[in-house]
Amino acid sequence: MSLQQTLSPVDGSVYVSRELASPASIEQAVMQSREAQVAWKATPLNERAALCLKMVEAFVARRDELASELTWQMGRPISQAAGEIGGFEERARTMIALAESALAPLTLADKPGFTRYITREPLGTALIIAPWNFPYMTAVNAIVPALMAGNCVLLKHSAQTPLCAERIQQACDAAGLPAGVFQHLHLSHADTEALIADKRIDYVSFTGSVAGGAMVERSAAGRFIPTGLELGGKDPAYIRADVDIDAAVDGVMDGAMFNSGQSCCGIERIYVARDIHAAFVERAVAWVRQLRLGDPTDPATTLGPLSRASGADFVRGQIEDAVAQGARALIDPADYPLSRPGSAYLAPQVLVDVTHDMAVMREESFGPVVGIMAVDSDEEAIRLMNDSNFGLTAAVFTRDLEAGQRIAEQLDAGTVFTNRCDYLDPELAWTGVKDSGRGCSLSRLGYDVLTRPKSFHLKHA
Repeated sequence: MSLQQTLSPVDGSVYVSRELASPASIEQAVMQSREAQVAWKATPLNERAALCLKMVEAFVARRDELASELTWQMGRPISQAAGEIGGFEERARTMIALAESALAPLTLADKPGFTRYITREPLGTALIIAPWNFPYMTAVNAIVPALMAGNCVLLKHSAQTPLCAERIQQACDAAGLPAGVFQHLHLSHADTEALIADKRIDYVSFTGSVAGGAMVERSAAGRFIPTGLELGGKDPAYIRADVDIDAAVDGVMDGAMFNSGQSCCGIERIYVARDIHAAFVERAVAWVRQLRLGDPTDPATTLGPLSRASGADFVRGQIEDAVAQGARALIDPADYPLSRPGSAYLAPQVLVDVTHDMAVMREESFGPVVGIMAVDSDEEAIRLMNDSNFGLTAAVFTRDLEAGQRIAEQLDAGTVFTNRCDYLDPELAWTGVKDSGRGCSLSRLGYDVLTRPKSFHLKHA
C-alpha cells in the first residue's frame, strides 16, 4: 500500500500519515454507495434534513479540536481557525433550510384532461474533491446539498487536510446516516482520475487549480455527466475617490491577507482613484505592518505560514520578477525573520508601480501579496478589472451605491460586491466565469446541478 504523508507548515513535521485506498476498497465504496442510494433517494426529505442537522450538531460539538487540527494541517492561525467551523455550520444550515423549496416539484398551469408536473431527481453518486485552503467550508458547499437532494457522496479530500474528511465522516456516522450514504477515500491522483471516469459516478464537484479542473474534464469526457468546477481567481477591487479611506483599507486589505492570501476569492489586485492613491497606499502599508507573522498555534499570531514551502517560494518568485520589471516592494522582508527561501513562512508584501505585464497582476498568487495601481476613471478601472483570465469575484468600494451598482453590472465575475469582499453568502449562487470555472454551488440554484428534471405528462382516462 502507498503511504500519504501530510507535512505541517507549522514546523515541517509529519502531522498525519494515511494509507491510500486500495483498488478493492475503492470498488467496495462505489458499490456500497450505489446500493445505499436506492433507499436514500426514497427517504423523505424531512428525514434527510433531520439526519443532516444531527451531522452538523455532531460536527460543531468538536469545534476546538477541529480548529487545532486545522491549524496544524494548513497553517491558519488558531485565533482564526474556529471561524471555519462556524462557516461550515452556517452554510450547512442554510442549504438544509433551502432544500424544501429548491427541491419542490414544479407545477404547471391547468390543462384540461391532463396532469403535468416536473420533479427534481437525484443524480446518484456524487464525487466531491475538496481543497485544503478552506477545507470544511468548500466541502460542505457540495456535501450537504448533495445529501439533501438524495444523492450519496464520496469525498476525496486534499492530501494536506486528510483529517477533515475523517472528521466529517465521524459526524455523519454519529448522526446515524445509513451506511454508504457518505464515505471518504484517501486517493492518489491516478486513482482519483480513474474514479472520475468510472461510469458509476454521476456527478463530480472539484475545487482547486485550473490544471486540476482540466484533469476533471479530461477524465469525465464522453460520459456526459455534470461537473462543478471552482478553479480560483485573481480577484480585483476598485477604490473610488469618494470612500472613507480607513474603512476601505480595513475591508480590502483583510480580503487580501486573510488566510495568508490563500483564498480563491481573496483580493489580489487593487485599483485606486489617483486622487487618493498615495493616501490609500500609505494606510494599506501601515495596515499590513501591524500583522504578526509567526507560529499559528500562538493566539497572538495574525498571519500564519502558507500551507507549503513551495507555495511560498512561488509567491517570492512573483515578487522578485515584478521588482525586476520596475515594481516597488513597500514591505521589507528583513522585518520578518521567519520569512526565508524554502520556508512556508512568507512576509506580506504590497507592490506599487505594477503593470499588467507582470505575472503578479495576472497569475493567481495565493499568498499574502497585493499589487496596487492608480486609475483615472471608472472606465479605466472596469477595463483593468476585466483584463484577466479569471472571474470569480470583484469588489467596488464607494459611498455612491448607484455608481457602485452600475460598475458592478459591467464586471466579468460570478459575484460582485460593494464595500466588502472575500465573503460567501450561502443564499447567493457561488459561481465563476472564464478560468474561474463553471457550475454553481450554494443558494437554491445550487440544487439544480445536483438533480435532473423529470417531466410527468399524465393524460386522464
